[in-house]
Amino acid sequence: MSEKTLFEPCTLGPLKLSNRIVMAPLTRNRAGSGLVPSEHAAAYYSQRASAGLIISEATQVSADAQGYQDTPGLYTQQQIDGWRQVTDAVHAKGGRIFVQLWHVGRISHVDLRPGRTAPVAPSAIRAATKTFVHNGFHDVSEPRALTLEEIPGIVEDFRQAAAHAITAGFDGVEVHGANGYLLEQFIKDGANTRTDTYGGSIENRARLLLEVTAAVAKEIGAERTGVRISPVSPAGAISCSDPQPQYDYIVEQLSALGIVYLHVVEGATGGPRDVAPFDFDALRSRFKHTYLANNGYDLELANARLREGKADLFVFGRPFISNPDLVERLRIGAPLAALDPATLYGGGAKGYIDYPNFASSSAL
Repeated sequence: MSEKTLFEPCTLGPLKLSNRIVMAPLTRNRAGSGLVPSEHAAAYYSQRASAGLIISEATQVSADAQGYQDTPGLYTQQQIDGWRQVTDAVHAKGGRIFVQLWHVGRISHVDLRPGRTAPVAPSAIRAATKTFVHNGFHDVSEPRALTLEEIPGIVEDFRQAAAHAITAGFDGVEVHGANGYLLEQFIKDGANTRTDTYGGSIENRARLLLEVTAAVAKEIGAERTGVRISPVSPAGAISCSDPQPQYDYIVEQLSALGIVYLHVVEGATGGPRDVAPFDFDALRSRFKHTYLANNGYDLELANARLREGKADLFVFGRPFISNPDLVERLRIGAPLAALDPATLYGGGAKGYIDYPNFASSSAL
């Protein structure tokens, strides 16, 4: 049993982190004109810079990759400049920040798409879910299947966005391979019925995630590349008939690429940890680098898993929204503030940058 604690400094590849607590990527739908981080984004992230690592909200790699209203991109100079203000603000507070890069695939709506074209997916299977558009949640649109000739362009979009991330000052990149978005749509046979080299077998369905990760790692270095997966989460109305062998293979391949971390949603994203049978400890044993554990963690569970050597860093999501000083609150045992669900998605400063720290709120 290890005597490590969540509040001790640690390393992540070449980076020194102040603690083992990670702020999860949290979509807030507040990007401004041109899908540039809003004027408040630098304040929002810098307020939370006491996290050992911040993983930014999911950020689309191209105009074609968008699936939600007012989510930021990283494919124009204006977007790069906007993110630079965020990373500078976080670094000024001594924080570290990775950007999460995504392509939503079929989780999109024609009104968000260039030319109102159909969303793209591995197969033309519509997801039974909704997306945030027109300031509310609406059914996703019918997708079309990507052609074999289009797939290298997806890989290139991720590679280019990763290069832009470094220009924008990010410490690294997380490839979003989870929660029912495009890379996971290829992985899971509930969304992928292809019969070419990107469908059918475990190896073929993993191919796009591995190609994207390899391209990103080659561009910016494996030591600055992480990947997020969610083996059994039904997020995005997705399913997989063989999650254990599928993800055992994926994780072995990712470990061989030498990426700096694996970020795993253990169970249903934002839901029960025991949603389906899966051996996450076996998965962790296949990855030889830093393992980030996510989903349903509190201080007690995180410390127990850390002492057992089951994970290295622990990811907290919604508590960071209403507790910008979450690390300190956990350290001193202070109560956590509740979030306002009405301000989660969209809007301005309210419910975004106006949650107080514990010391200031307790003085009121």
